[in-house]
Amino acid sequence: MPTATQSSSSTAPTTSKLMMADPPPEFLTLQEIVITARRNLSPEVWDYIVGGSDTETTVKRNRNALDRLAFRPRVLRNVENIDCGGCLLGKDLRLPVLLAPIGSLQDLESGGGVTVTKASAEFGTAHMLSSVCKPGLEAVAAAADNPKIFQLYVRGDADWVDDHVRRAIANGYFAFCLTVDLDHYGRRERDILKRHMSTSRQTAAHEEFQERLSWDDVKRIKDKFDIPLILKGIATAEDARLAIEHGVEGIYVSNHGGRQLDCGRGTIDVLPEVVAEVDGRAEIIVDGGFMRGTDIVKAMILGADVVGIGRLQGFGAAAGGVRGVVRVLELLETEIKITLALLGVTGYDKLDAGYLKATDAVVEPHALSAFPLLDEGY
Repeated sequence: MPTATQSSSSTAPTTSKLMMADPPPEFLTLQEIVITARRNLSPEVWDYIVGGSDTETTVKRNRNALDRLAFRPRVLRNVENIDCGGCLLGKDLRLPVLLAPIGSLQDLESGGGVTVTKASAEFGTAHMLSSVCKPGLEAVAAAADNPKIFQLYVRGDADWVDDHVRRAIANGYFAFCLTVDLDHYGRRERDILKRHMSTSRQTAAHEEFQERLSWDDVKRIKDKFDIPLILKGIATAEDARLAIEHGVEGIYVSNHGGRQLDCGRGTIDVLPEVVAEVDGRAEIIVDGGFMRGTDIVKAMILGADVVGIGRLQGFGAAAGGVRGVVRVLELLETEIKITLALLGVTGYDKLDAGYLKATDAVVEPHALSAFPLLDEGY
């Protein structure tokens, strides 16, 4: 791994003036963004963003599951015009990418949710705001005109929850999300060993309300409010079926980035059973270790509508604020376009399961194994 003092400029390749008339962008690769984020963050905050619970097995399985899928490309197709766009609950997106909720985003970059929502608006995709991300629901809503979803950790009774739904609706959030895989806070040993506690964790209180969350609460919200509801943390076909039975519009396949239940499955391994169960009756989001354009295309092949990026978004914010997050999205767009072209298709609708084949992974999985050149000192 690079040291905390390495800069992105030392890693950028040199380019002939004859080849590039305009100055190159600050970051030419996602790897440079990761390096700069690590340089900018304290060791405690760096471990907070890359770490997971207990043995970090779920973190590793998220990456390993993606790395074990190989492409089966087709050739001699006209791929001159490629559409990389996506759609979520009627909102057109420049990419099928959602800036996923990060609870302590303000620890990575002082602007917190405002920084990310401005980047979302500038690029043209959706942002899901965490309820424990500062500066809060109203301030983030006022910061930019972009598709926003509000995600809630339940810290109060039914009236408290309903108040947040009303505020989200009043402030123009187009969907509401309940996180359902946080019945107990996972033990993140990187944080414990450094005696580090994120700002959102420092202010956490009344977690018993999240522990009491049940399908009755889902039913109450669906009966009472006219806003699309997403459940984040679905990990089985059985719970996807229950969500559909309760009228949920968005099924969010997630294991909290490996930060909650240890020894879970990689989310892209979960995705096919959820897609089969949902059978088009709701829209499907997936996150968990997605770091490259190839990862996003794999999820689209297997039936996702949108892919959430969390850690990668955090790296962008830590490396360069609004511009850093926008640059993450621009680089993902480049990688996605190249991947689609080399698979021989012009859009996701031309893909099917025949474009993937299970195989062996070639790298040892960990949170940053999508960037193998980091291990070589770049």
